[in-house]
Amino acid sequence: MAEICCDEAKSTPGSASASAVTALARRRPRVELGGAGACRPTPAADEDGSGGKRRRVACAAPGRSCRRLAAAGFGSRWWPRYGVTSVCGLRREMEDAVSIRPDFLHGGASSSGKRHFFGVFDGHGCCHVARLCQDRMHELVADEYNKAGSGEGAAAAGAAEPAWKEVMEKGFARMDDEAASWAATRSGNDLACRCELQKPARCDHAGSTALVAVVGPTSVVVASAGDSRAVLSRGGVPVPLSVDHKPDRPDELERIQAAGGRVIFWDGARVLGVLAMSRAIGDGYLKPFVTAEPEVTVTERTDEDECLILASDGLWDVVTNEMACEVVRACFRSNGPPSPGARPSGVLPPAAAAAAREGDDGPAAVKGVDRGDSDRACSDAALLLAKLALARRSSDNVSVVVVDLRRGS
Repeated sequence: MAEICCDEAKSTPGSASASAVTALARRRPRVELGGAGACRPTPAADEDGSGGKRRRVACAAPGRSCRRLAAAGFGSRWWPRYGVTSVCGLRREMEDAVSIRPDFLHGGASSSGKRHFFGVFDGHGCCHVARLCQDRMHELVADEYNKAGSGEGAAAAGAAEPAWKEVMEKGFARMDDEAASWAATRSGNDLACRCELQKPARCDHAGSTALVAVVGPTSVVVASAGDSRAVLSRGGVPVPLSVDHKPDRPDELERIQAAGGRVIFWDGARVLGVLAMSRAIGDGYLKPFVTAEPEVTVTERTDEDECLILASDGLWDVVTNEMACEVVRACFRSNGPPSPGARPSGVLPPAAAAAAREGDDGPAAVKGVDRGDSDRACSDAALLLAKLALARRSSDNVSVVVVDLRRGS
């Protein structure tokens, strides 16, 4: 089945399957897919002033950063292989955010090669916490990494890497503090989110999951707070690199009750009957029962590794780990093996990377990359997984990132 889906995705616009998809899109106008390009509200949606209808999401053309890189002579060969899709789906608001930052340490303390940052943030209550994480999380993690590696021993040849668990915990804690500060300092004259339009304002009633993966030449570091999930495909077998933080998970239930909170089953297990996850960035009104402390795993890469899938719960609510990995593997088979000489596993040099980051101002579902720099097989896989989630009646936003871990990438 996955091979058939791959063939459908690769068919030309004039084919019968593409016509069927177009006809289906006309019959279901509220389901709109955004690819790896930045997804922004269309001008018509911004200017009509209708707060009751969901804003349409359009896929923007490559922005200034893409033109700068082309002018500088740096092609897509400098980017790691990845694909990303972020879909509003049947929800009225888009609250997911994705951040992809190649070589986010900028050649700093790391002595074991370049490391690439991938983040999926699933907001709830409002989108502003997810947007804050999208803009700041990679900077905070990089700052903590550089601080941890700035000691005398870090400069020595063969010195051990800074402890990723401590780096991620401090980065997530700083991100949570920034979200709380933002909510506390909002003024009534600067209303940007729907949570601020409520009377009284509910800025501290918003939060976001945070799923972060740092992919290096020898290891994959995953930090998670919430119910977004990371899955590694290794030799055809799915290996979960994170565990969903649900309130009824035995250890999470014990932690919440020890802090004086309760888990109430109201349309599923919820903290105080409100939030359906036990860890998140933000949600100040549910502290200390909802914590921002992440669970961190460090996984050594092997020759059998095929791909890494990061996604919000809009995918995992309706698609199993096994099926997701099989779809990606089918897309890899359909597109053929990676070409070692076409795109080495380097990234943009510092000057060009800085130019790419300059075009990131403003709201977008995906930040840090341009569509033209993604990989065909990974992009097909991410799009097919989003389509599969919608076909299976997922009612949530769906964001999917697929990273190629094959040794040729």
